[in-house]
Amino acid sequence: MQADTLRAIQAHAGEAYPKESCGLIVADAAGERYLPCTNRAATASEHFVLAKDDYAAAEDLGELLAVVHSHPDAPASPSDGDRVLCEASGLPWHILSVGQVDGRPEFGELLTITPEGYRAPLVGRQFQHGVLDCYTLVRDIFAWELGIQLSEYQREDDWWLHGGDLYADNFEKEGFSVVTDEPRRGDLFLMQIRSPTMNHAGIYLGDGQMLHHLQGRLSERVPYGGYWAERTRLMIRHKDLA
Repeated sequence: MQADTLRAIQAHAGEAYPKESCGLIVADAAGERYLPCTNRAATASEHFVLAKDDYAAAEDLGELLAVVHSHPDAPASPSDGDRVLCEASGLPWHILSVGQVDGRPEFGELLTITPEGYRAPLVGRQFQHGVLDCYTLVRDIFAWELGIQLSEYQREDDWWLHGGDLYADNFEKEGFSVVTDEPRRGDLFLMQIRSPTMNHAGIYLGDGQMLHHLQGRLSERVPYGGYWAERTRLMIRHKDLA
């Protein structure tokens, strides 16, 4: 990375603080340069969502070399979500630690990660809505352990409070149907958690155990019953597991 590129990255991170900055490094006829982008995340101090228009504009300028973002008041160590998104992008990622001392930005380590086949663990993965959440966990365990590919759906933060219905709108087209017999491995429990609609899913593992990923927590394996059973509205089963 050229010195001018690093200075531009630091300047953008300082301006965006305490939110995460994000941008792209592009190579064009004039050489390497950093393009600041807009962070569209609802929780921009914790995550970043790079605006699609910014990404398209960068592609028009030249070859995309890397994705860049900052970690305000935190080490540059990548989160599970960073590593998953790095894999999806197919590009190196540079992460800059940034803080503030006496009203002035202070920059820490710049760490680089590259796509290398990373998969977030099924148990103990960090939560990042739309990247690593309850539906991502459902998709991953179905693909990795059951050999069933489920579609990806774009989802905004708190979609269930704004008229969204991810599970109710899509489970039939994905090959699921409602069942009322005893749960089997791979069945999904659709639940309402402080929501007007079903906004959470758990996967039945057998032996009374459920795998799920609740907002703000690590994914976990828990006994199914009590609180979770009380909030379950439907149990659904995929046609290939029937």
